[in-house]
Amino acid sequence: MKMKRFGRDPKGQRLQRIKNSPNYKDGSFQNLEQTSVNPGGVSMFRILKKMIFRPSSVRPALEIPNAKVDLKKLDKDRPQLVWFGHSSYLLQINGYKVLVDPVFSGNASPFRFFGKAFPGADHYKAQDMPEIDLLVITHDHYDHLDYPSIKKLAPRVKRIITSLGVGAHLETWGVKNDKINELDWWETFKVDDEINLTATPSRHFSGRSLKRNQTLWSSFVLDIFGYRIFIGGDSGYDGTFRKVGEKFGPFDLALLECGQFGKYWPQIHMFPEQTVQAALDLKAKKTVPVHWGKFVLSYHPWNEPIQQFTRAAQQANLSYLTPKIGAPIDFSVEHQQQPWWLFENKEKNYERESAILG
Repeated sequence: MKMKRFGRDPKGQRLQRIKNSPNYKDGSFQNLEQTSVNPGGVSMFRILKKMIFRPSSVRPALEIPNAKVDLKKLDKDRPQLVWFGHSSYLLQINGYKVLVDPVFSGNASPFRFFGKAFPGADHYKAQDMPEIDLLVITHDHYDHLDYPSIKKLAPRVKRIITSLGVGAHLETWGVKNDKINELDWWETFKVDDEINLTATPSRHFSGRSLKRNQTLWSSFVLDIFGYRIFIGGDSGYDGTFRKVGEKFGPFDLALLECGQFGKYWPQIHMFPEQTVQAALDLKAKKTVPVHWGKFVLSYHPWNEPIQQFTRAAQQANLSYLTPKIGAPIDFSVEHQQQPWWLFENKEKNYERESAILG
């Protein structure tokens, strides 16, 4: 079973299609702008040391505030978003359900000792999901493509849209090939007259083993019942956001990565201030910062991304939403933002006041 989690490299007709892609050169997929996973050439020893000796603040000291509802009973009269932490979320519009990058196994890794979900961010499981009309997989990294979750969800998913080559993993795991639709950058899949999905470039990489970039990584533009939504996936900041904004903007909603950044890999993940700039480039009416709040994949405090993002967003007059994990929100209206991620400070103040009062 553990070997199956790694998936499989594309072959046959799928591999031939990859080789015909303008984004595939010299045996691997390439970013539009020159990109390095470690542009400073810092030694792996230094990076490993930084990751091993991370401060305790990379994980919350207490269970994260969260909600759990019956996802089969979401309000069908209002557009709904439920964020499950990190990059997993459910969109429901006019009763049509879109699930993005579901990771419900409790780990962002093939190994149980690494990438364990925070308490409070792991209450939803695959079996809690309703019937899914469209499953979107942005790329094949473990914190976005989760073997146990796919195995449990696949029978209840009508259609899957993903990046070119990722279908090889899904097919290996028993997903019926007629459900799988793979897109190259700028390709569009028309679901019906009111729903279509376009793959757009992101600045990242792929791979579930030491061999990288044999499958594509993407962001997506979702047009659904009059709403235009940007599904960001993983991406470092580059000029693509402005190009997508010019071509497809404005967006009613943009879900953008904000977290797991680091000075040793600045080109493949955005710093929170860059997330704000990306939202501005996209002409997003509302932005939801994701890719934080569930897993430790970097060395910054667990809630630093959202604190930096909200500060930068307020300075830029950017409208944003910060839903509590698991709590449905109507993304088409304004919400009073509650800094629920500061709950540890409140708990400390309560303990301090209790001690003073005796």
